[in-house]
Parts: sequence; structure tokens; C-alpha cells
Amino acid sequence: MTSTRHDGDTWDLASSVGATATMAAATRAIATRTDRALIDDPFAEPLVRAVGIDFLTRLATGEVAPDGLVEQAAIDGAKVRTRFYDEFFLAAVDAGITQAVILASGLDSRAYRLPWPTGTVVYEVDQPQVVDFKTRTLTDLRATPTAERRVAAVDLRDDWPAVLRAAGFDPARPTAWSAEGLLGYLPPEAQDLLLDTITELSAPGSRVATESRPNPRPGEDETTKKTLDHISRRWRAHGFDPDMARLRYFGERNEAAPYLTGRGWALNTITNRDLFAANGLPPLTDDDLRMGDVLYVSGTLVDSCAVMEDWGHYESTGSRSTVERSGA
Repeated sequence: MTSTRHDGDTWDLASSVGATATMAAATRAIATRTDRALIDDPFAEPLVRAVGIDFLTRLATGEVAPDGLVEQAAIDGAKVRTRFYDEFFLAAVDAGITQAVILASGLDSRAYRLPWPTGTVVYEVDQPQVVDFKTRTLTDLRATPTAERRVAAVDLRDDWPAVLRAAGFDPARPTAWSAEGLLGYLPPEAQDLLLDTITELSAPGSRVATESRPNPRPGEDETTKKTLDHISRRWRAHGFDPDMARLRYFGERNEAAPYLTGRGWALNTITNRDLFAANGLPPLTDDDLRMGDVLYVSGTLVDSCAVMEDWGHYESTGSRSTVERSGA
């Protein structure tokens, strides 16, 4: 049984919130096998196999059909989400940005599979055991990064900006940032701090991409928990018990899109529902988790005066960790 999230909890790619990265990669593997026109992640399946969760391996390889175990909406969601972030990074480098940061990189393989222009540096930020595992696994697969890949092996609850800068990150250069599938696994205060820190580390012209979930309506959190519990029960029968309702932080929080707008980012937003339609996918039905209302957010930092004021404060006081702000 997965324990409820708490301050200072630990995990790897086979346990607790870390297993969600493996679950996401398994879903990408299924999506890649069925629809290469929208998604092509050749590393998803071998990475899931290497983690070693039997049920997810059988799903990723096709030994077990996803029917009744992974909803088609989740598979289609993996397609549009992967494509959204792929296109975000490619548009950023086409615009001349040569520095990208993937936060909570998990089993993300973009440093190996996207056609990065020569001179691009891709930083992956995640816990040491996660980035070390992925590096070893992809090396064993004889995979070669298509950009200069640098890792910042650090928990996001610690002083990750210092580790990122030690890896060579230059805050004076525009950066393309992604926080994919991350914010819901952070306490509200830690989410705000993460977005504040991204802003403080960003030169004008930097770009950001993330998801912005609507705040729950009365009683909606309980519906979400019941839906997640139902999914977990189905998987438990196959020997895998993620207990997904215990991995998320519920309740109200600042929605990411207006929060980033208030910090000087000019944003474009599109709902998940509209992304499905734009990619020719069936509409979302029986949407108890309100996945259709999730906003995919991308934008550019334009308020340079506010940024420089914040950056001056950041430089004078030193970096702030999530631990200091949220007590995590």
C-alpha cells in the first residue's frame, strides 16, 4: 500500500509518486504502438521494462491489452500532452533559445529523441537516483543524446537552482522551461514557489510550458478520489497498487495560468478538450476527473522590469528552497 504524501517522503521510479513517471511512460509506450502519427517515443517501452514493475512492463510491451485497464482517454491524453511539449520545445529553439530545462524529468526522453539544433543544452532536473537510472539505462541501450544533455541531480524540495547553476545553467540567457505533469504533485505553496523560482531564473524572452488545472468545485475532490480509487482497484488485481488518490494534493490552490500572467508571462492557453479536437481524437466523455478543462499553458516572459527586481532580491538573499517556503 502506498503511504500518503508527507514532508520529507522518498521514492524511486517503482514507488510512491515516482511510479507515476513509470505509469506515464507506459501510457506513452501504448500510445506510440498505436498511433505513431501523433507520438513517437521509442524509449518509453525499454525504460518501463528497465524499471521492472511487472504489470506496467506487460502493458508497455503489449503483452497485456490496455482494454479495461487504461482508458482510451488516458492514452489519447498521452498523445496530445507529448505532442504539446515536443512542439513547445521545438518552437522555442526555432526562435533561437539554446537552453532548455525539464523539471522533474522522470523518464522523459526528449534530450534523446527531439531534433535539437547544434549548440542546444538540455538540463534535466530530478532526484539523483532517477536521473542516474535513466542515464545508465539509455547508455546500455546505446542511445545518444541529440543535444548536450546535462543533469541537475537534486530533489525539487532542496536548493535545485544552485545545483542547476553548478551544472552550467546561465540565468542571463533565455530559457525554455517545462513543468509537465508536475504541479498536482506539489503542495500549493510549493507550486507557487516553483513558478516564482522559474520566473526569477528567467531572462526576458524565456518560455514556459505547464498545465493549469481548474480549482475544484464543491464536492469535486471526493469524486476525483473515488475515480482514482476505482482505477487503483482495477490495477491492484494485476499486482500493482499505485493508490493514486494518496499521491496528489487536493484542495484549492493558485491556478497556474493566472499566477504566471501576474508574474510577467504572456501566455497562450488551450484546453485539453480542444487539443483532442485539434488532433482529430474522439471527445472526452464520462470526464469525472475534468481532464477536458485542464489548460495547457505556454508563454514568454515579457515583463523584464519585474523580473530584474525579483532577480535582484534573489541574488541578495540567496536561493529559496521549497523546504523553506512550504515546510516540505
